[in-house]
Amino acid sequence: MQPEAPNPADAGHEIATDFVRHRNVLIARGAFSELYVDYYLHLAEHGLRNADEHDALFKEALALFTLHCASRPPNETIAWTLHFQEPFVNLFLGGDTEESIVTGRVFADDVKEMGSNRIYADVARPGRELQRSMVSFDGSGAFAAIEAFYAKSEQLPARCFDLGDEIYAIAFAHPDCDMPWFESLTAEAIARVGESETVVAMERRMFRWRCGCNERKIFEVLTPLMKQDPEGLFGGADDVQVNCPRCAARYRVTRTALEAFVAGKSGG
Repeated sequence: MQPEAPNPADAGHEIATDFVRHRNVLIARGAFSELYVDYYLHLAEHGLRNADEHDALFKEALALFTLHCASRPPNETIAWTLHFQEPFVNLFLGGDTEESIVTGRVFADDVKEMGSNRIYADVARPGRELQRSMVSFDGSGAFAAIEAFYAKSEQLPARCFDLGDEIYAIAFAHPDCDMPWFESLTAEAIARVGESETVVAMERRMFRWRCGCNERKIFEVLTPLMKQDPEGLFGGADDVQVNCPRCAARYRVTRTALEAFVAGKSGG
């Protein structure tokens, strides 16, 4: 029997971070076509489909979020919620910089009115308290959200770029940055920065699309509800569909299986 061919997605998709010397600017850049394939395979596997407008916004946000994760220390668990007034939608993005994984989903139903565009960010690090921030922003795209987040929350100027062919980049201004040069950057200048500047390769990280949810974790989440109000949970039905809050994966949970799980935990 021939061994199964390795899945390229298991290795991940490269995100590069480089430092522009004499300008004091860090650039994170990556091609996202293959990561988008993983995302669409996930949607197909669970019978999910987003509106085209929401899908385009999510893909852009996913790319920029992945670049953000690649620029962070390898010991953070990050969660962002982006609320947009137009289109009226919430996007969730989650990442683990140690495992180099990202995930996310679109929330198009039952979205709460916030009165303004907002980005909520949670960062967890070992041995530290959870860090939370909220930033309001103007504009209708992910670029505006991420640039406002960096300016107001991180106190670090950042600029986002679409280089074409599903390649994105973020430039981060570090202390003593050449701000006129930074502010004059264009997508073309970012794509060709190595031709005119001294660029030092910093890191190459391989990011994958993965949530990590599974049936057991869904059962863990449902256990308190099952103990408190099983009829309210199942509504007289033999099973219930549950969507992962992080990636929207669909799980069909039977009452019998959940009862056995709760009983096993109580007995253990």
